[in-house]
Amino acid sequence: MIDKGDGAWYIISVAAQRAEVHEQTLRHYERLGLITPARKGSSPHSPRLYSDYDIERVIHIRGLMRDLGVNLAGVEAILNMKDRMEQLQDDLATEMDQLREQHASETRRLKDIIERLQRGSI
Repeated sequence: MIDKGDGAWYIISVAAQRAEVHEQTLRHYERLGLITPARKGSSPHSPRLYSDYDIERVIHIRGLMRDLGVNLAGVEAILNMKDRMEQLQDDLATEMDQLREQHASETRRLKDIIERLQRGSI
């Protein structure tokens, strides 16, 4: 159930304090889909558990609203674009790793062919 990475998990009162918001603000952001805290159990009444990522996201939301005057609809659009960009970056990094491995494999294969040609075994 808890899959937002390793690290500490906080109950709502502690998370609210760390993010410097009211507990109701965290609940409201959850209802809007801006954050998705984990649940300790499978029941919808199970305690919410907030990760460092959730808290950083709330702080980011507050900053967008306070510093840039963005409303919640704008925040949602910005966060969706940010999440999509992060996903694309992860996909690109995976693709780059695969291409590097293919390049290394092909380089090894070609070096082997060159060595065999130089020895006259082909």
